[in-house]
Amino acid sequence: MKYIGLNNKAVDAKDAVVSALDHGFLYGMGLFETFRTYGGQPFLLERHLSRMAEGCRQLGIPFEPDVQRLREWIQLVMDKNELSEAYIRYTVTAGEDILGLPSVAYKQPNHLLYIKALPFTPASLYTEGKELQLLNHRRNTPEGPVRLKSLHYMNNILAKRELAGYPSAERGAEGLMLTAQGELAEGIVSNIFFISNKRLYTPDIATGILPGITREMVLELAAASLQPEQGLYRWEQLAAADEIFLTNSVQEIVPVSTLWNGDRRVTIGSGRCGEQTAALMKLYRERTDMLI
Repeated sequence: MKYIGLNNKAVDAKDAVVSALDHGFLYGMGLFETFRTYGGQPFLLERHLSRMAEGCRQLGIPFEPDVQRLREWIQLVMDKNELSEAYIRYTVTAGEDILGLPSVAYKQPNHLLYIKALPFTPASLYTEGKELQLLNHRRNTPEGPVRLKSLHYMNNILAKRELAGYPSAERGAEGLMLTAQGELAEGIVSNIFFISNKRLYTPDIATGILPGITREMVLELAAASLQPEQGLYRWEQLAAADEIFLTNSVQEIVPVSTLWNGDRRVTIGSGRCGEQTAALMKLYRERTDMLI
């Protein structure tokens, strides 16, 4: 990553700095969105900006979404990094303020674009699936009514460190966190779905999970065929599922072929991508193909 976007410019990575008094650094007051391009165009950008705008409103950070201006800025930073397709992280920090906890809204946020090449994803991932490791580390509760994609990611980092201690991590497994009450929550970087008896289930936002943009899209795509339901579910229900898949904005829809609880293994379905998951993947990719 040679160039980073800073406040609507593209600057050399070594020169992309913010103040030590930025409340994004001091108190984690800031938000980010991660998404990718198809045909060089950011996918579902309006939805990502809508989520960020609502989060900034809750945090008292001034933010007015400007889709066209952001598209132009993304293109500038992509061009500077010589990328035709990209993984993009758009960050808004609260900006510089007093040393202490402010009681009023912020005034001058900082905007940053981190853009890099899309990570390599083998085609086999979408047919053979990946493993999902149950973690002991629990999902923390959100600071407000709904989890924001905020700058304080300690819970996820601690979960990632636990995952690294399991053999499944070497094979690319995702880690699954439960709530403090033992209900299914989400992966370290993904939302989770499972299918049983031709119905689709996913943990409710009330569990404290991030309301993912790809999660939202999948619920819409599945509405006509799988009667999606959001609720409170246990590990035992997941282990008995016919199909399981994960979602995030970069890897899209990823089937899960194997569950691990400690060293106890559960094979899901045939151990490959299931029929209903494949159908949802097809519908999703029809949407992305519109940009190519």
